[in-house]
Order: sequence, then structure tokens, then C-alpha cells
Amino acid sequence: MTENIEFKWNDQGLIPAIVQDDKSGQVLMMAWMNVEALQLTLSTGETHFWSRSRQEMWHKGATSGNTQKVVSIWADCDADVLLVKVNPAGPACHTGEVSCFFRTVDN
Repeated sequence: MTENIEFKWNDQGLIPAIVQDDKSGQVLMMAWMNVEALQLTLSTGETHFWSRSRQEMWHKGATSGNTQKVVSIWADCDADVLLVKVNPAGPACHTGEVSCFFRTVDN
């Protein structure tokens, strides 16, 4: 982090992280980070998240090989959301879709 940012973590100590393909601009996924996940992401250069359902740290692509190399991390104006720009090594979604956002919501 190049700036000293006071992040606004939620009551569970988490912050939402939106992951975006740095080249295409496509939003790939949204996941949660805690302090440890953010530190691991910064130190390894690959995305790490906190799994709320499994209650454990999650290195994106550790099993599938679909890792995400971090290009940059941005905080929004309120410092309560992160935007993580990545170069993905494969699909972001566990379904095999490139992005987790592949379904439209109709009226």
C-alpha cells in the first residue's frame, strides 16, 4: 500500500474485494478479505480471501490453478471496498465461467 489508509472493516473484520481483469476491465468476482488475506495478497502478489462459509483462508486458484496475479489494489473513497485488478490464469468462477457475473436479472 502506497498510502496509509484506514480501512473500514465490517463487524466481522472483513472488507469486500471486487476483482477485475486488468486488461479487459471485466468484473470477475467479489469476495471478502480480512487483514490476513490482504497482507497475504500484498506479500505474495496473488489473491487471497477469507471464506465465510468455510471459516478459513482461501488462496484463489490453489486447487484449480486459476490463480490471479495482482496488478494493483485500489480503495474506494470511503475505504470500505477494495478493487483488485488482476491478470487471471483462468476462469474466476467455480462453475468454469470466466466471471462469476454471467447471469442477468430480469423483471
